[in-house]
Amino acid sequence: MGKLFAVVLVIIALASAYPIVTHIYVMPEDISTHGHQIDEQLSDTMAEAGISFLLAQFVLAFFVWKFAERKDGGKLRNFPGGAKVMVAAAFILVGTEVLALGVFGQRAWANVYFTPPRPDALQIQAQAGQFAFYFRYPGADGKFGAIHPDKIDEGNQNYFGLDPATEIESRDDIVSAELAIPVNREIHLMMHAKDVGHSFYVRELRIQQDFVPGLDLSVHFTATKTGRYEIVCTQLCGLGHYNMKAYLNVMGQDDFEKWMKQKASEL
Repeated sequence: MGKLFAVVLVIIALASAYPIVTHIYVMPEDISTHGHQIDEQLSDTMAEAGISFLLAQFVLAFFVWKFAERKDGGKLRNFPGGAKVMVAAAFILVGTEVLALGVFGQRAWANVYFTPPRPDALQIQAQAGQFAFYFRYPGADGKFGAIHPDKIDEGNQNYFGLDPATEIESRDDIVSAELAIPVNREIHLMMHAKDVGHSFYVRELRIQQDFVPGLDLSVHFTATKTGRYEIVCTQLCGLGHYNMKAYLNVMGQDDFEKWMKQKASEL
């Protein structure tokens, strides 16, 4: 039975690697300027982790084949140096692997998180709350009105707690349940959570960023293709989590300006 188990182990390992090696899976469309770097890093990670996985399974199968059916009374052999050497070697190998992946992936990561957005990037505020996303654009004055948590009233569609009666900057702010952006223009998305932890995930943008209550976070990106794409929350945020989504609408510049004028006329 030991040798049979070793053979089955090798077959399962090879079968699990087959879809990856043959690229049976289909990557979602990439519509961002940084997406190709994310995809390259993912491919490198899958290759390195996959090779390590297969080698580990083959070594395990070898030991099962060789020692599983040892006869009673057979002499046991100890690994040179004992268990401590094995643990230390595993620690060094895994640590080196993780460090190498971090070093190789820092460029893709830095382009999204460590490089500041351009001064002319379009600023949009994103708010996540159980169980919806809302997005706010500055009006003609280019300024956002202040957020007053005590004035948030979803019944009156005051999702950001604005006070247009006393604050001029709030009067022309545009609030939408859809994230509309112009194509080929950098977007600076400023994010905050209204209640619990949420997440902003658009697979075509290769962006997944958590909303953390009490923290103002941001990401910046440039979409390169027009279209309509799903935004989903990937953090378990309550009973309605399964249905928490919105849509990203990437438009041409002229269409985006028309959209902004339409929204401004509805204020």
